[in-house]
Amino acid sequence: MEKIGLIAGNGRFPLLFAKGAQANKIAVIAVGIEGETSPEIEQYVEQLHWIGVAQIGKLIKIFKREQVTRAVMAGGLTKTNMFSSWRNLRFLPDLRTINLWYKNVKNRDDHSLLGAVADELLKDGIELQNSTLYVPQLLAQSGILTKRKPSEKEMEDIHFGWPIGKEISRLGIGQCLVVKEKVVLAVEALEGTDECIRRGGNLGRDNIVVIKVSKQEFDPRFDIPTVGLETIKTLKGSSASVLAVEAGKTLILDVEETLAAADEARIAIIGL
Repeated sequence: MEKIGLIAGNGRFPLLFAKGAQANKIAVIAVGIEGETSPEIEQYVEQLHWIGVAQIGKLIKIFKREQVTRAVMAGGLTKTNMFSSWRNLRFLPDLRTINLWYKNVKNRDDHSLLGAVADELLKDGIELQNSTLYVPQLLAQSGILTKRKPSEKEMEDIHFGWPIGKEISRLGIGQCLVVKEKVVLAVEALEGTDECIRRGGNLGRDNIVVIKVSKQEFDPRFDIPTVGLETIKTLKGSSASVLAVEAGKTLILDVEETLAAADEARIAIIGL
């Protein structure tokens, strides 16, 4: 049976990828990240192994032992852990990770780090592939995706904020910003999309517009912008009225349920 490796981070995307591969009769050999990956994933994979977040050497050994020659990354990591007081003890980096971090990675942005991991895997004959390989239906379509359409003013905010979003993404700052009446209320940094939305909501009070874009050097192998039911909950709690995402380059997890939740909350979602 054909097999694929899965480097599983947090959130629902790893589970949905595993289900998609299973539906295509592909055996999934998953490597979970301790403290990040949901144990639920075990239901949808052939084998499940566990590693620390900074154990690339162990990850490669597992895939080689399982004769995995192609793999995907799915799900995120809690980036704020990078600055925890006991990070060295918590992460327990192996020698291969230490060499990668200090010798091969000059920039510490996601694109550089994950690209270096992909290169490291390839050295051992493991090719990192497009993470939407078996779930292309999760990619956002172009146009209005919900029953409610953005108003004329909201569209003006989207067109105002879109190039700013692309610029902060190009600079490696973040991929999300919050706008109201052509004023930028919040820009995403290390804290992530949900916290950015909450900050913007606290300032804007109501009817804020949230914009989420892909990176300039978009690489479908990793770090695809992702929204889902949790995003809708955060938008609702922050009194947001619109979510604009990049069509074809953004994942909408549990698409039907997410769009239904947006409709119920009277939130417009548009793919540009």
